[in-house]
Amino acid sequence: GFACLKPLLSVPACPQFVVPCVPHFPFPLRTTSGDTLELVEESLDTELLNNAVRLRIQGCPLLPGGVHLCEVQNHLVLLLVTVQSVHRVLLPHPAHAYRGDLITESQMQSIFTDIGKINFRDPSSYYLIPSVPGLAANSVASAAWLSSDGEALFALPSAAGGIFVIKLPPHDVPGVVSVVELKQSSVVQRFLTGWMPTAIRGDGGPSDVPISLAVHCLDHDAFLFALCQDHKLRMWSYKDQMCLMVADLLEFMPVSRDLRLAAGTGHRLRLAFSQSLGLYLGVYMHAPKRGQFCVFQLVSTESNRYSLDHISSLFSSQETLIDFALTSAEIWALWHNEENQTIVKYINFEQNVAGQWNQVFMQPLPEEEVTVRHDQDPRIFSQGTERYMDLTWDELKKEVTLAVENEFQGSVTEYECSLEEFCQLQVEFWSKFCACCLQYQEALSRPLALLLNPYTNMVCLLKKGSVSFLVPCSLVDHLYLLSNEHLLTEDDAVIFDDLEMSRDVVCLVQCLRLIGESISMEIAYIMEMACSRLQPPEKAAEQILEDLIANDTENVMEDIHSKLQEIRNPIHAIGVLIREMDYETDTDMERGKSSAHPLNMRMNLTQLYGSSTAVSVVCWGVCKIATIRFQICRDLLILQQLLLRLGDPVIQLKQEAFCCPFAHGFFFSRESNLQHLSVLELADTTVLTPHKLVSSPQTIVELFFQEVARKHIVSRLFLQPNTSLVETSLNWSHLITAVMADFLPLLWPSNPGFLFPECLIGSCQYTQLQEYIRLLQPWCHVNMGSCCFMMGRCYLVMGEGHKALDCFCQAASEVGKEEFLDRLIQPEEGEMVSTPRLQYYSKVLRLLDMVGLPELVIQLASLAIMESVDDWRTQATLRTCIFKHHLDLGHNSDAYVALTQNPDPSRQLDCLRQLVVVLCERSQLQDLVEFPYVNLHNEVVGIIESHARAVDLMTHNYYELLYAFHIYRHNYRKAGTVMFEYGMRLGREVRTLRGLQKQGNCFLAAINCLRLIRPEYAWIVQPASGAVYERPGASPKRSHDGECAAVPTTRQIEILELEDLEKECVLARIRLTLVQHDLSTAAVAGNSTPEETVALLIRAGLFDTAITLCQTFKLPLTPIFEGLTFKCIKLQLGGEAAQAEAWEWLASNQLSALVTTKESR
Repeated sequence: GFACLKPLLSVPACPQFVVPCVPHFPFPLRTTSGDTLELVEESLDTELLNNAVRLRIQGCPLLPGGVHLCEVQNHLVLLLVTVQSVHRVLLPHPAHAYRGDLITESQMQSIFTDIGKINFRDPSSYYLIPSVPGLAANSVASAAWLSSDGEALFALPSAAGGIFVIKLPPHDVPGVVSVVELKQSSVVQRFLTGWMPTAIRGDGGPSDVPISLAVHCLDHDAFLFALCQDHKLRMWSYKDQMCLMVADLLEFMPVSRDLRLAAGTGHRLRLAFSQSLGLYLGVYMHAPKRGQFCVFQLVSTESNRYSLDHISSLFSSQETLIDFALTSAEIWALWHNEENQTIVKYINFEQNVAGQWNQVFMQPLPEEEVTVRHDQDPRIFSQGTERYMDLTWDELKKEVTLAVENEFQGSVTEYECSLEEFCQLQVEFWSKFCACCLQYQEALSRPLALLLNPYTNMVCLLKKGSVSFLVPCSLVDHLYLLSNEHLLTEDDAVIFDDLEMSRDVVCLVQCLRLIGESISMEIAYIMEMACSRLQPPEKAAEQILEDLIANDTENVMEDIHSKLQEIRNPIHAIGVLIREMDYETDTDMERGKSSAHPLNMRMNLTQLYGSSTAVSVVCWGVCKIATIRFQICRDLLILQQLLLRLGDPVIQLKQEAFCCPFAHGFFFSRESNLQHLSVLELADTTVLTPHKLVSSPQTIVELFFQEVARKHIVSRLFLQPNTSLVETSLNWSHLITAVMADFLPLLWPSNPGFLFPECLIGSCQYTQLQEYIRLLQPWCHVNMGSCCFMMGRCYLVMGEGHKALDCFCQAASEVGKEEFLDRLIQPEEGEMVSTPRLQYYSKVLRLLDMVGLPELVIQLASLAIMESVDDWRTQATLRTCIFKHHLDLGHNSDAYVALTQNPDPSRQLDCLRQLVVVLCERSQLQDLVEFPYVNLHNEVVGIIESHARAVDLMTHNYYELLYAFHIYRHNYRKAGTVMFEYGMRLGREVRTLRGLQKQGNCFLAAINCLRLIRPEYAWIVQPASGAVYERPGASPKRSHDGECAAVPTTRQIEILELEDLEKECVLARIRLTLVQHDLSTAAVAGNSTPEETVALLIRAGLFDTAITLCQTFKLPLTPIFEGLTFKCIKLQLGGEAAQAEAWEWLASNQLSALVTTKESR
């Protein structure tokens, strides 16, 4: 049982009606309405697919309680009883169907998946109830079971009195349906043929008609128990077709003459079997304005005779009994009182001598919250009985809007109305619709039956729209929720071993109850708002106390004061109460080792409580606990404020030492952890598993339990060595209590574990995580650095980068002290290991870089540099990071400063190379030229030279950059050398008109540079003819056989003076003239020697230009005159075409100035 955990909480969960089945396997749920049966299979461990079905037996309404489920080795057998027929439906057993899916997947197929393949019209699966003897009028009793041979048997009250049993042969064996009548006056089997009504024979009466039937199956027999209208209990043996026992139940209750003569109509019968204790019978005897439970044990005597051993008689109140369940030790009962409110109680009929029923605390749905599931029809205004199924929420909204609009249009008679009247009518009709929804929900949430699972002792309340699971309640919740009359009669020895302490705690709880009952919703809101606004709860408690005192019309304060006088040690009692609510742990929960149990067991345990139903049950239970603790702490703070008014300084000290931190914690954890929120799509993280779609919104606590906490809890409970699974896994109350007890510390923010915020950040719940951390800040001093880091992550997502940076910097002080931050800074494979603080900065810098916030990267890296004075490698990394982001932002000067401060020469050179390339690409050449490059001059020149020699000459201007670089520093010889090299390469590589034009300009610039320096220094060095430029990254030269050619070890150096450059300039100008005259010569003229150029000029008829070139380079004039002679001879021998061509080249040689110069010489 439940020993100290007597009161229980009712936790709403998922639909529908429940029938007991194999523990931790899916179980079917059912509802009936007329001739329609709705079946839904639910599981606490896995999500089920295709788990809902609707069966309609047209024209045959089902009897109340006419649905029976029997379990055999390979099947679940559904036995149905209607007013006209009986039916048998075979379903696959969950333990055998889809076994692979059950073990390895989070989802599996339902037992209803293939129900469409069943032939419901198979004659072996149903039978029509015979008209003789016929079903008893107004009968609601029925029983059905399977024999050991697989036969389906249905017991029904006979219209003639007594019972008749219909037997269907086994489903896989051909046979004939038989009908047997059980009569007290005869044990002879009567078949349908030759039947005579009992009333004609006169051997029975209507008082024999059963009003409640129950069956107890044996190996080869079945005992059929019938509670009849004559207040007698009859026991039949189906095998022997004999009445084995008749007991008058009125002997066990005080009766009047009227009761004895009246026919019993409200009696109920239940059975409970225990292998060790035998068969128990629970009977509810209904009488006007009262009722009584009688518990009996079936006793067997010699000669196959049976009798009842009276165990207990329990009297109930005047409420209307709806249902009750029986175990070998307890009775659970469900009532409705005069206000139609649900009351659930239970009692241990063996140990409770006083007959005191234990209270179950119900958790009703909030009135303002309307929950309409996708399988329920919310169209209150729909006409007729038609139901629209399979609608999306958007379609449903349109349907609802249209229904309200039609109702509105049908009720408005006037053609025109004012805007105010229209708005008022709209509000009225929508209010009417909302009221109908609330009534609909209230009807759905009203319990109609009670189920006690014999395998796990799980107790559920069955409703039309849902099923509520009853979970054990802790000692503190039990005392606080218990009514005053029950609290006064509570056994002190059950609370604590110390009786005086137990009495003190009970008196203290009575004081808290008096305070809580005096607090209205408006006053309670003061405390909630104070906590939400991070105001001291003590101030709010003081304000509430003043309001209570000012409005104390019923002398509640005097009652509290008198109760306080009865407490011997109030400080100790307060401390005990607080410690009972404490969920702090010294260390984080241990991680289980999966090697403790076999593989198949571990795989099954991974599914434990993995369904949305189980998640909802656990999290609603935690929600209820948090709500109660919030109220207790609120009332306790108010009580302490009252004690402070009495002037006890010790109480004030104890308040600061005990109550404040815990009270704050419960307040804020409730407000943040248990808020209803829609779940966004999950991202891939190391904490979370791939998120499966859900059909309804979840809370963040449900998400945390389903994705993270459940695995830790299962590992802790079951996968540890020396863990006993025999008792724990099969008992619902023990298991659900253990799961919730382990779940609460994972949520409690004062514990070292940080799984809950990790789950929120991994689930993209940034707004909720911010609110959670905000509420923790005033009081929680655990994981402060981790919370700051998480808050920084949230700020990054919200676009508040500078706030994020402040949070990251605050968290840095806690690195090395908190488990989450230690896991965060674990170095990756191949990553350089440094101090924890620097590892943390590295992680954050990577995060900021990924988000794209270079300014913040620079700020944080600058801060990290101050802490890495002795680590030059880390400094080099940070300086490189600062340089990169300054350069990306266009902060060229800051990037240069960061480059010069880099202590690693190789990184410095890399940064310098990147600076040159980027500024060239951006055409920010002035900055590149004007930087001082202290101790980096040669490196810059080398970088620019290497790029100049490695890239295309007509696309990039690295030579011109290098020329400007030297000119800016007045190094004219270097500038001249650069431009001469540029011109030489243009002649070799760019043999076009434009290339020759640029070549001439380059030579002129080189000449100009040399003329700017003194004549004795006006020279440059040029590699000898045939030398190659070393280009970085160029592949080595190879010979014809593929071998690498030998690299020359020496070079021929040639000194070029100003006169040599002037000659090259003349040659370049003449080449340009030649190409301008004949473009076809550009391919050969660009790099031709003076002799080759002379030949090209003669061929083109440019004799005067050829003479100039020969005079410049002191070449003989003989080729010129020979060429001119050849032209003349060709002209003399040619025709008109030759003469016309001659005028063209003759016109190109009219150089009067040059001729005059010759004559003058």
